Amino acid sequence: MSAKIYRPAKTAMQSGKAKTHLWVLEFDQEQARRIDPILGYTSSGDMKQQVKLTFETREQAEAYAKREGIEYRVILPKEAARQVVSYTDNFRFNRFQPWTH
Repeated sequence: MSAKIYRPAKTAMQSGKAKTHLWVLEFDQEQARRIDPILGYTSSGDMKQQVKLTFETREQAEAYAKREGIEYRVILPKEAARQVVSYTDNFRFNRFQPWTH
């Protein structure tokens, strides 16, 4: 039984950083998914795949995995490089691109 510990990124539909400060422990897939021949649904008998545990810190998630004997790997988050953009830059005298309508 193995798992990954990560901090989720913000969704594309979200402008704020809600739900991105918690760390998630998610179990890896142990059984292959199979397609139901009658309905065509994809299913799996692996119930741990549905479990997502959340923790306040990475250390708490690692301590839980060690205590329960779960093999884990940590995926460190990548911080987004934010470009500071100002509305007044549109009217700056030394613009790089000419202003057009």
